[in-house]
Amino acid sequence: MSAPETPPASTRSPARPPISLHQPSAHKGPAKSARLFRRFRSVFKSLPIMTPACKIPVLHSHHSNGRLHEGAHIHGGTRLTGTLFGHRKGRISLAIQENPKCLPMVLIELGIQTGKLLQDMGMGMVRIAMECEKQQQQQSSSTKKLMEEPVWSLFCNGRKTGYGVKREATEEDLSVMQVLCAVSMGAGVLPASEDDSEESAEGEMTYMRAYFERVVGSKDSETYYMMNPDGNSGPELSIFFVRI
Repeated sequence: MSAPETPPASTRSPARPPISLHQPSAHKGPAKSARLFRRFRSVFKSLPIMTPACKIPVLHSHHSNGRLHEGAHIHGGTRLTGTLFGHRKGRISLAIQENPKCLPMVLIELGIQTGKLLQDMGMGMVRIAMECEKQQQQQSSSTKKLMEEPVWSLFCNGRKTGYGVKREATEEDLSVMQVLCAVSMGAGVLPASEDDSEESAEGEMTYMRAYFERVVGSKDSETYYMMNPDGNSGPELSIFFVRI
């Protein structure tokens, strides 16, 4: 009896790659409960989108045109890897890594559709402000670090567009980071894996990765400036985290 035929490689979806990312030097403590995250995420996705105005901090740059190129360095800043990724019709996520081969230090799901944010970035400078309130903190958590806050009000170019939720990395998130571990800067579309059930409903998985300059203003203020290669007039992005 002849052996069963094997489908051509071009018709098979690639399997998820094994995860070989290592812990960042700043990693502390075990991950939070995945069950708690799933419950919180379901509530987050049902929240309405609102549009009040918000004042965005002014971007300071060493260049007259307001851009930061790859060689530029802000005094006191730290260069990190930032990745915006998500299914085109779904919400976009922001992953901050020490470098492309590390596990994410911070992962935040933003209340913005992936396709919409990437489209806006293609049209000009985008400024995202993430705000949370000190009054929501319990006295016992007064020493909580800024990037440990669980929920943020999200403003994009002065308009409130929902919320940002800090979460633990899922298997899909880690697979994206693994596929991109050799990429320092770039944008594109990732091939669908054989177990990606959201592909047809939410569109293809897209990403944009770049170096970000992290500047800490105080314990209640951090800013991430996207860095562009020399001579590149590509998308501009600044992300402000503020506790008020």
